[in-house]
Amino acid sequence: MKLIINGQDREVSAATVWGLLEELGLHPRGTVVERNREIVDREAFRDTPLSEGDVLELVRLVGGG
Repeated sequence: MKLIINGQDREVSAATVWGLLEELGLHPRGTVVERNREIVDREAFRDTPLSEGDVLELVRLVGGG
């Protein structure tokens, strides 16, 4: 399915936000997901379906000093 992720067209096979993060190799605990201009609650990643044409912004939280 085609999604727009961080402004770029991507073809993915994932059906849920959780599956997308796994497919992209991103750890769910350190990732904020916005789907169609709404923040997805981390607890809902496994149950939030993806649909053709969804627009996602993925933000990685990075610690450091």
